[in-house]
Order: sequence, then C-alpha cells, then structure tokens
Amino acid sequence: MNLSPEKFPKDEDGQVLKMLYKEGVDFNKPQNVDFFVAIPDKKSGEAVLKVLSDDGFNCELEQDDETKEWTCYCFVNMLLVHEDIVNIQKRLDEISQPYDGYSDGWAVMVE
Repeated sequence: MNLSPEKFPKDEDGQVLKMLYKEGVDFNKPQNVDFFVAIPDKKSGEAVLKVLSDDGFNCELEQDDETKEWTCYCFVNMLLVHEDIVNIQKRLDEISQPYDGYSDGWAVMVE
C-alpha cells in the first residue's frame, strides 16, 4: 500500500489517520483499534454490550471514576482503512442509538 499524507480524507477520521501515519504506524499490518460508544447509564450500557457482542464485537463497559460517564469500549484488530473505520462507527451508532448511545470516536495505541 503506497500512502502519503495527502491521500487521507479531510474529515476528522482522515486527520487522525494522517497523524498516525506521521507517527510511523504501519498501515500494512492490522492494528488494535479501540472504538468508543458513549452510553447514558449502566442499564443501557449492559443492553448495548449484549447487542454489540451478538453482532460480533469484542467490548467491555466501564464508568469513568471522575466524570461518572459510561463508555462501551469495542476492540477491533484491523487494517487502518478510512472507509472501514467510518463504517464501523456508523454500525456502532445504529446499534447504540435505541439505547441513547452514540459512537464517540476511536483510537490506536502508538508505541
């Protein structure tokens, strides 16, 4: 895959990919990507967690000690392809919206 920083879309996801590229992340091998789903409360979070698991996602639910906000973390090992990242976020939105949740970004741990 021949990438250059100019090839990334100008949206927020494209900017993150561009930053990761400049950090030296290898786009030719799968990376562990954490997707975040913001959830209003524990009960909704547990329901979303079940639906996400049934849909094939590997997730866990956590509450932030300081803000008390609930987040469902979904872990996906994948190539960093803009379209795939956008599609996964859309899918997380679709699954979590009935529970007042929404896709709230993603991250890759850079070593």
